Amino acid sequence: MTDIDRISGDVVDLAIRIHRELGPGLLESVYEAVLAGKLLAIGYRVVRQHPVDIEFDGMRFDAAFRIDLLVDDRLIVEVKSVDKLAPVHAKQLLTYLRLTKQPVGLLINFGGETLKEGVRRLVNNYNPSAPSAPLRE
Repeated sequence: MTDIDRISGDVVDLAIRIHRELGPGLLESVYEAVLAGKLLAIGYRVVRQHPVDIEFDGMRFDAAFRIDLLVDDRLIVEVKSVDKLAPVHAKQLLTYLRLTKQPVGLLINFGGETLKEGVRRLVNNYNPSAPSAPLRE
């Protein structure tokens, strides 16, 4: 099993190459497809738009959200193509990590002039401080 730091490093290296070649301004789906293709070419297992079911309050919701890229069943990659990342983007990825119980995720924004300011590595260290109490009506 490949080390998660190695996987993350490979993803970031490829993202930098892709951004240099294609530049900013394309749709997220283009960057997602190219990054997935390059990762597959170097031997990683990659699932695009991976549906995730969630359970809430005793109910199950199929395909409640989709992960842009799931690499080697362990690394979540959320692809953006916006002028600047907003705090909500990191919150989205952290929630995905918590709900899927995955340890690490990458938030990659291809929309900026350079990729340097557009890469964030987030770690799931969510531990509920107290058991959940039932909601009162």
